[in-house]
Amino acid sequence: MTRRTHAALAAAIAATLTLGLGACSKSKDNSSDQASNGAGLTTQGDGIIGGTPVKGGTLHILSNQDISQLDPARNWTEPEMDFGIRLLYRTLTTFKAVPGKDGLQITGDLATNTGEASDGDKTWTFHLKDGLKYEDGTPITTADVKYNVERSYDPDLSGGPDYAKKYLVAPAGYKGPLKGQELGNDSIETPDAKTIVFHLKRPVAEFGYTVTLPTFAPVPKAHEGGTTYGNHVFSSGPYKVESYDRGKQLTLVRNTNWDQSTDSVRKAYPDKIVMDQSGSPEGIADRLIANQGDDQSAIMYADMSAAKVADVITNPDVKARLVSENENCTAMVTLDTSKPPFNNQNARLAVEYGIDKEAYQSAVGGPALSDIATTYLPPSLTGGTAIDHFKIPTAGDPDKAKQYLAQAGMSGGFSTELTADNAQKGQAEAVQAALKKINVNVTLNIVDASVATSTIGDKSRQTGMSLNGWCPDYPSGATFLPMIFDSRIITDTGNNGDTSRFADPAVDAEIDRIQSLTDTNAANQAWNALDAKVMDEAPAIPVTWQKKPLLVGSNIAGAFGSPIWSAEIDYATIGLKSVK
Repeated sequence: MTRRTHAALAAAIAATLTLGLGACSKSKDNSSDQASNGAGLTTQGDGIIGGTPVKGGTLHILSNQDISQLDPARNWTEPEMDFGIRLLYRTLTTFKAVPGKDGLQITGDLATNTGEASDGDKTWTFHLKDGLKYEDGTPITTADVKYNVERSYDPDLSGGPDYAKKYLVAPAGYKGPLKGQELGNDSIETPDAKTIVFHLKRPVAEFGYTVTLPTFAPVPKAHEGGTTYGNHVFSSGPYKVESYDRGKQLTLVRNTNWDQSTDSVRKAYPDKIVMDQSGSPEGIADRLIANQGDDQSAIMYADMSAAKVADVITNPDVKARLVSENENCTAMVTLDTSKPPFNNQNARLAVEYGIDKEAYQSAVGGPALSDIATTYLPPSLTGGTAIDHFKIPTAGDPDKAKQYLAQAGMSGGFSTELTADNAQKGQAEAVQAALKKINVNVTLNIVDASVATSTIGDKSRQTGMSLNGWCPDYPSGATFLPMIFDSRIITDTGNNGDTSRFADPAVDAEIDRIQSLTDTNAANQAWNALDAKVMDEAPAIPVTWQKKPLLVGSNIAGAFGSPIWSAEIDYATIGLKSVK
């Protein structure tokens, strides 16, 4: 693009994304002023529930699942990324912890600012702040940031953001420091303990946003744990791991060497954070609706059970404790295009026309919790207006689906298997029932949420269909289609991006062309055109654009849905109204 200030770029990106956000009143009076998010749910006043927290007390997080990965080189799913970045590790830059459009702005985190670009945006320099320390009091250095970026190349540490691989100059076949290799100065320079310089393959004017991702958090080599590092990450954030009994309970306590004066974003209100991972979606909702004892100081980790939505929105006192914002994410039924039957485009289009999106929407709680999706790119990345690509009736078109089956040479239908996590069972059953009408027999493979991503990402275990989705890592089309349809990122295991294993050289070439454009408006139009092209090939079926429903206890303060992290509660500023 023509050279612009990065502030101007940030404003342009923010303007694009905010078109898709639910409007909130700017009133500070949480007791009386509410604004609708357009779906029968409400947010309080400025979008923050409970006002400003007090220092101290224990925040309880109620979950129905273990955290699949906290290693910052491997953490690329929500709500794990929000949890890790806000509580356990810091990145070079980060998003401000405020609701609405102001939360789309980035600021220096470990770094003093959002980066200094040179060489036409191909070289980026960051300087660390003074006084940054790990949980043991040792200083955080740029060598530690470089080390974690290098770790992200290791095939054994797969599943994390792959922007470093996409953007950085690096030797072909580089596999990270655990394989005995370091990146040279032509890739990353660390001339001193507080300066780091990244050399990119091409101009990336939004690289200041890229380094908000956990790949750009520090990991000290002396505390390397390989594939088990995620069990006890070495903290650079306001909390550290006290204990972790996987699948049961994770307890965080204050990192006393974290210095608030170096951190303008995180407030670290609670003294302790206890995550109970042994609940069920329905049981967690029931506890928070009842609002007794410690549950008054508790929040929901994963989405609220769809079966409990009516119990919440029909009770004004409970509804007032509901955080619900648009996620700017697209839920999809992903098809494995690398093998039959879905290596046949007409078979894929049969599924596209056969799925009943109304039934799928009902399974996630109805229009209160989602809108029906008609393209991959969410409206926030298409100028704020949804695009209906195929114009298929929302309940599907079985007759047209059967025509595509005939064109595929499969008039009698076929059988396949669908993988979903245990919280998606209702959605999976909706897909199964709809496709039964066109003689496509779907067997369900319901797995625990903690292993769903690794199952879908493993070529040997991946089923023909899976429930998946994508959210932009930051508000740019460059963080969406290339992440899910670029065949060059496909791996046999840990395949967290192109899970449809979709490979079209023309699409890969177009991704490269768009990423080289110097005009952001032209790039946005090109991403929309590419979306339409890939939709025609149907490697995945967009089904809903989600809203995030999260219930909190009556003693919770500072709770709001982040405009960046899929509308997850922002852990940077949450705490308690009072400490007993």
